[in-house]
Amino acid sequence: MRHKKKSDSTRINEQITAESVRLIDNRGQQLGIHIIEKAVEKANSLDLDLVEIVPNAKPPVCKIMDYGKYLYEQQREKKKLKKKQHVIHVKEIRLRPAISDHDLLTKLTKAKNFLEDGCKVKLTVMFRGRERYRMDIGRDLLDRVVEVLDEIAKIEKAPDVESNRMTLIMAPK
Repeated sequence: MRHKKKSDSTRINEQITAESVRLIDNRGQQLGIHIIEKAVEKANSLDLDLVEIVPNAKPPVCKIMDYGKYLYEQQREKKKLKKKQHVIHVKEIRLRPAISDHDLLTKLTKAKNFLEDGCKVKLTVMFRGRERYRMDIGRDLLDRVVEVLDEIAKIEKAPDVESNRMTLIMAPK
């Protein structure tokens, strides 16, 4: 196969600097410790590459394999791991204590859509001026929201007051 070196850190064939290596053949059988020239020669005779698998071992572990196939398998594995990762987004919906019913319904519809998409929803009630002294109105508003969204979401973080805001985080069930 005789591949040229790409930009990754894996050393192949003549790029391996160790004097002797622990050799594994293309079927996974250990062949013992060989000097590097013999190992490269053996790989060339099979029309494959000598790939340094564990460079930090004493002596380094090298395997006879098709380097192109090895790179392809590594890329496939990375893609598979990336697919499994699921980033959870937190969407914020801002409310006011004096919000009208229709506006609240619109915001709740948006919150339902976010929850159905698998996102968490952070509900923030913002208080201004004298509204800060009537936190109970904000708590009642959040209770109404929880009542509506209760069937598709659960409370992840209870209502919390910080200066002029009251926040609640809901997650999909």
